[in-house]
Amino acid sequence: MIKLIVGLGNPGRQYEKTRHNAGFLFVDCLARDLGSAFAQAPRFLGEFAECRIGGEKLLLLKPATFMNRSGQSVAALVKYYKLPPEQMLVVHDELDFNPGVVRLKKDGGHAGHNGLRDIIAHLDTKDFYRLRLGIGRPPVGKAVADFVLSVPSRQEADLLDGVIKTGLSFVPQMVVGEIDAVMNKINA
Repeated sequence: MIKLIVGLGNPGRQYEKTRHNAGFLFVDCLARDLGSAFAQAPRFLGEFAECRIGGEKLLLLKPATFMNRSGQSVAALVKYYKLPPEQMLVVHDELDFNPGVVRLKKDGGHAGHNGLRDIIAHLDTKDFYRLRLGIGRPPVGKAVADFVLSVPSRQEADLLDGVIKTGLSFVPQMVVGEIDAVMNKINA
């Protein structure tokens, strides 16, 4: 059962539409679809929203600590609500998947993703779910940091919108505990 969805990204207008903000885009869409809105939450070092889905309360978080320090924000909220990490879904950009690919997994390493690395360090566990939104690899000669902090092409943005919609369609099932069924469908 998922009780918290964390979207990873960087705060600020200059990062809004970048590849690295795929997680922020996801939770923004989810909050809008559920009739909720994010508000500044200094206690959690980010923006926070509460909503209901299928009769269950769902918490949404966008860390304002920048990607590389996401764990500070996540740990503050998890500790406050006394949530077990396995009830958390972290939504993030994924270099290892082409645009248009979405995968759901539980635990594992950070695969070089600094946001995940910091969350794992602050929670001292890898035992949480990740919704990985494919953004692809940079072209030869372009640095990874420059790539993830740039705006995708129109075609790539359309593919990202598609995987966000796919992920959103499975949220109700994840919230009521049908995570294995979702994993089988989304990873097929």
